[in-house]
Amino acid sequence: MALLLRTHYELARTSIKRNRGRSFLTCLGISIGVASIILILSLMGSISSLISSQVAQIGSDLVVVRPSTTKTAVSRVVDELTSSSMYLKSNLTLKDVATIEKLDNIASVAPLAVSVNSLSGDDDTFLPSVPVVGTNPDFIKIQNLTLKSGTFLKDDAPTATAVIGAKLANDLYGTGEPVGKTLTLLGERFIIVGVLTEVDDPINFNNLDLDSSLFVSASALNKIDNSLQIQQINIRTENTNDLEKTVKTIRETLIASKNGDTNFSVLSGDDITHPAGTLFSVISSILSVVAGISLIVGGIGIMNIMLVSVAERTHEIGIRKAVGASTGNIFLQFLFEALILSLSGGFLGLILGYGLAFLLCLITPFNPFVSWQILAITFSTALLTGLIFGLFPAIKAAKKNPIYSLKFWG
Repeated sequence: MALLLRTHYELARTSIKRNRGRSFLTCLGISIGVASIILILSLMGSISSLISSQVAQIGSDLVVVRPSTTKTAVSRVVDELTSSSMYLKSNLTLKDVATIEKLDNIASVAPLAVSVNSLSGDDDTFLPSVPVVGTNPDFIKIQNLTLKSGTFLKDDAPTATAVIGAKLANDLYGTGEPVGKTLTLLGERFIIVGVLTEVDDPINFNNLDLDSSLFVSASALNKIDNSLQIQQINIRTENTNDLEKTVKTIRETLIASKNGDTNFSVLSGDDITHPAGTLFSVISSILSVVAGISLIVGGIGIMNIMLVSVAERTHEIGIRKAVGASTGNIFLQFLFEALILSLSGGFLGLILGYGLAFLLCLITPFNPFVSWQILAITFSTALLTGLIFGLFPAIKAAKKNPIYSLKFWG
């Protein structure tokens, strides 16, 4: 049996070598689809790994409360992308923050009330769209952030104060040291009291680019923005051993304080990676459909070339049957040829896909993500494509009438 399979492999390889140009173009069709799948899976794996590592760095004692929805992931992302607020409608309030602070095993609690607004600096520098984060002094402790200069927000600050991200400081003031300068937000003047050290993590579980954001007191922001809503509450617990119990207590306490309203989620561990993960999951699903279409086109290319090969080699099929080759032998010969073309395309796609992933990492914060699951999906997809689109030509070749085949020439 092993000898027979090896013979089929050698015959298929010889046939492919005879038509190198045609075979390469056929493989290229498969490789484009496979490369697209690898690029998408690598990007998704990188994003998931990046956010998970951020959560791990912050600590296993992190709990996050977010508004929940009954909408599907696609509908939710469409709403977020088309809504001016960019976030889910939230039922979380500053009262909930105060309620959580009173619970046992709670070390720090910080709300995230995000509002995208225009800002103007001292010298009339104007930025049209800046994430403004309403939070409290606990935020810097929960996130393990450090200050490049100045201080963070204080509850007892006598004036409207703000802390600025490193990149935003350069964009608005042209300097990384704007402490003491003022800015105007929704008609209210704020004084810059601190600058965050650059963290360079535009993709994170907060769904915020911290380097490009402005941080003010949630209560101060609430006074000037009537449409403000809290999109997230970050919590750090005192004892990780009681984390599950604390999560349960937070959920039950909030349900009771909200008169039975359960439209929120209390998350810990890997569950925290939403919402950034959801957006990219939907995008990757859409791109996967495109990659799937590309694979189908590549598969049709294999079937087309194999049908041409069957027509060109009709006389060869007749001779092989005349000297004793069975229908099954002919079937396997041509199926092997289709599988070799498909797997060769898969291997080429693997190189091309990871090549693009490494190029992408030069201009993005994502590192190529390599795993055996991606390799398994790659080659099983290529194998399945060759199997599906190679069946019909192989069956057609196997069913050739030997007498007619021997008469056929050219």
